[in-house]
Amino acid sequence: MGPVGINVGKNKVTPNEQAVDDYLACIDRLHPYADYLVVNISSPNTPGLRLLQEKDALDRLLRACVARLAERAPGKPLLVKLAPDLEPEALDEAVDVAIAAGVAGIVATNTTLSRAGVESHPRAREAGGLSGAPLTARATEVIRRVAQRAAGRVPVIGAGGVMSAEDAYAKIRAGASLIQVYTGFIYGGPGFATRTCAGLARLLERDGFETVAEAVGADLTHPGAAASSPPR
Repeated sequence: MGPVGINVGKNKVTPNEQAVDDYLACIDRLHPYADYLVVNISSPNTPGLRLLQEKDALDRLLRACVARLAERAPGKPLLVKLAPDLEPEALDEAVDVAIAAGVAGIVATNTTLSRAGVESHPRAREAGGLSGAPLTARATEVIRRVAQRAAGRVPVIGAGGVMSAEDAYAKIRAGASLIQVYTGFIYGGPGFATRTCAGLARLLERDGFETVAEAVGADLTHPGAAASSPPR
């Protein structure tokens, strides 16, 4: 079995002023079962949760969680998961705060509240986060900004609208060291991961990369380069 990551968050009925207690309780109970844990402050389905991405609240929460996991399971990574709907300056601030607090990485992104591109869908007005193909471009844009801001200080895990090998590759070139898949797996079935990895291998070979690591951030090194442009 591969690495197991566990998202931790607060209950819907817990006020943000007491959110830290919920996160610490989750870490206490779940850390033995996880290879890494993720502080989820970006789910759109928990009222007020995204307010925890603001500077002071985020700093308090992450410092408490980093300290607790270090106490309970020294060396086990703690990451933070950010929303795709943050304004650019707020996103930069969240990255800086997270790194200063000691997180081991950043997951970009969660689902979106935007309905751009699907406004005419009969369910577009329903509440909740939107995932899948409508999120692809926005998530990749956020990954690029997070990777630029992080500047190699922590790895970025790319998520959001990975429906094909090409989508995964674009996120890697935008700065993601790892890729997570949700909706693509649902629609693509059990063979999705195998097909995506095979397609990714072809794309890497096409562009002259021997490993995924070589391709990470290629579009940051070569601004404006398309994923089809050979790096060397």
